[in-house]
Amino acid sequence: MSLIELKDVSKLYGFGDATSVALDEVSLSIEKGECVAVMGPSGSGKSTLMNMIGLLDHPTHGDYLLAGKRVSRLSANRRARIRRDKIGFIFQSFNLLGRLTALENVALPLLYKGLPTSKRNSAARAMLERVGMHDRCYYYPRQLSGGQTQSVAIARALVNDPELIIADEPTGNLDTESSRLVMELLSEIHKAGNTVIFVTHNPELTRYATRVVYMQDGAVKYDEQTKLGEVGSYARNAMYKIPETTEEDDLAGVSVLMKVRPSETESPKKAPAKKPAKRTTRKKKRKAAA
Repeated sequence: MSLIELKDVSKLYGFGDATSVALDEVSLSIEKGECVAVMGPSGSGKSTLMNMIGLLDHPTHGDYLLAGKRVSRLSANRRARIRRDKIGFIFQSFNLLGRLTALENVALPLLYKGLPTSKRNSAARAMLERVGMHDRCYYYPRQLSGGQTQSVAIARALVNDPELIIADEPTGNLDTESSRLVMELLSEIHKAGNTVIFVTHNPELTRYATRVVYMQDGAVKYDEQTKLGEVGSYARNAMYKIPETTEEDDLAGVSVLMKVRPSETESPKKAPAKKPAKRTTRKKKRKAAA
C-alpha cells in the first residue's frame, strides 16, 4: 500500500475568468521509504503540491489518501492533528523561534502533545545529538550558522518520529558546505527508513533521491527512478546543463558530517573597554607651563 496517493488532484484559485490553476489533475503515488526530489521552474506547482501532501491545504477536486486513509476532506482540526503526529516539516527559512534555545525549539512539538518537561528535553537532546548539534543545545538561532540552524530545524522535524518528512527548498538559503551538511543529514534520515520528499531547484541535489518528479504548469511532466549518488538523467540532459560529479564531490559530501566545526558562531567577545584618559590637574598644568 502506498504511503501517499493523489488521484486527479486539482487546486484552483480565484473565480470565473480570474481562475488560475495551481495543480492540474495530478496523480502521484509514493511508497513508504522513498526519497523523492520535486523539481520544476517557479510557478510550476511544486509548493502547492507540498502544501497538499503536508495537509496545509486541501484539493479543489480529486482525492488524497495518506497511509490508506482519505484525508482530502478532513476538518482543519483533524488535519492539524495528523500534521502533528505523522508529518515533519523543514522550511527554507528555518522558522525557528529566536527567543528559544536550540533545545527549546526542538522540544516545542512535544509540548503540543502534552509531554512533561523532562521527557520533552530528553527527546530533544537525543535528536540534537543525532544531527550532530548536542554541543549547541543552549545556543540561540542568532548564534548558529545557516547549516547549524537548518540542522536544528531537521531535529525539530524528527522529534515526533513522523512517517513523512517534507522539506521545501531546505538548502535554498545555504552555502555549498552547509547544503552538503543538510543533504547528508536528510540522506541518513532516509536510509534509516523514513520517507522524505524535498523540493529543489538544484539538479545536483537529485543525487540524494531515489526518484525525481518534474513539475510544469501544475502537472507532473516527467517521473523517473534514480540511483542514490546519481543525478537524474532528465535533469542532466533536458532541463539543465550541469557538470559531471567527481569523486572529490562525493568525498566532500561524506566528510562534511565528520568535520569539526570551529566555534566561529559563538557570541563574539566584547572588546575590552578603553580606560578613560587621565585628567590633567591645574597643578600639573602650571608645572608644565613653567
